[in-house]
Amino acid sequence: MSSRSLLPLPDARQLPSLERLSLARALRDDWLAHALSTQPADRAQAEDAVTELYRRIGAPRPRFVWVPSPAAARSELRDDPQVFRPARLRSDTTPAHGADWPLAARLASLQSDLRTRMDAQISRAAPPWQWYPSGLAPARTLSPEEAVDAGVPLGHVLAATVRDALAASVRDAVRAPVRTGLLPASGDSSALTWYGQHDAHWIAHLDIQARVGLARYRDSDTRQLALWATLARSTGWWWPGHGRCVMAERPAEVHTEPAPGGRHGEVRLHHPDSPAVRFADGAELYALSGTRVPAWVITDPTVERIHRETNVEVRRCAIERIGWDSYIEQAGLQLVGSAADPGNPGSDLHLYHVPRQVWGRPARVLLVVNGSVEPDGRRRRYGLGVPAHIGDPVAAAGWSYGLTGDQYSRLLRRT
Repeated sequence: MSSRSLLPLPDARQLPSLERLSLARALRDDWLAHALSTQPADRAQAEDAVTELYRRIGAPRPRFVWVPSPAAARSELRDDPQVFRPARLRSDTTPAHGADWPLAARLASLQSDLRTRMDAQISRAAPPWQWYPSGLAPARTLSPEEAVDAGVPLGHVLAATVRDALAASVRDAVRAPVRTGLLPASGDSSALTWYGQHDAHWIAHLDIQARVGLARYRDSDTRQLALWATLARSTGWWWPGHGRCVMAERPAEVHTEPAPGGRHGEVRLHHPDSPAVRFADGAELYALSGTRVPAWVITDPTVERIHRETNVEVRRCAIERIGWDSYIEQAGLQLVGSAADPGNPGSDLHLYHVPRQVWGRPARVLLVVNGSVEPDGRRRRYGLGVPAHIGDPVAAAGWSYGLTGDQYSRLLRRT
């Protein structure tokens, strides 16, 4: 990606706000596609971009080591003194660009300074929103078109529709679970990581602000941003070191679904039958409706494994895999009572007693129907743990919201 693509599109500043909004959303979707890309890395472009970043901090071109996945990078990073680790950061006043700092620290400072300067340009370009204490409040509660029509500055609208939406889809819903799933916190995975395609959220924000004419950056900053953009469009994760840079390929498969309640095209990891993320070397990650789960939840869920599981969300996903009716029967849960759900007309509440031997303590589970529709159009059934002394399903539902049963019974509708 050349620096030219970071400049305003022809006459973008003269376009009406709604047309610029439409353009920004199209660019956002293009960036999301790169963030979720499963194409092989463009190694030549990625290596050239990294080489130029090294040059900017006074370092020569490194030797590149390519691995098929972030998990495979662990053996390359383990006990490698040339790869920067956070514990080596100095706490004195030595400038981060100084020769005494590890290479990756200087590179991190280069990027941080760039983002600070560009964010400052965006802040100066976006006038304050006078009607609300928070400039982003209307941009997040109204539709983008409604916010623009109400006079909310376009820059504030784009912060919600581009920056926040991509952060939710890329940084939070994909990058974070891949990181914790494939690079657990340990000595061999503590090297400072750059995320390539999964850095797209912050790069897209700065890129799109300029391309729709809302920000004007220094030429040198535009050229540097183009290097980070090239990496987001051409490679997976990477780890810089002195004389050596470890680069990971992009995944071979990524499966997502629309995030419930998403207003700006947000997605989350999901696949009901196989890994949601898979790399060519077999490194993989399972996820159901955005929740990272062990493989057994998908491949062989059993009541015994469910009862050994300590993570509540994983346990919930596993129960939903075998079905609540089947789980209730196999686990020997005893129905305490049922009632129509006042907060969700047309649905019922079912309260079950959980024997002590199941969870190791007396407990009760309230089986409810979700008030919101899932991406596939269904309303999901799910269980809520409630105190063992509650014997009324409506009171149990109220307890889950911090209400009494009488207060809950007067709800118009819950979510």
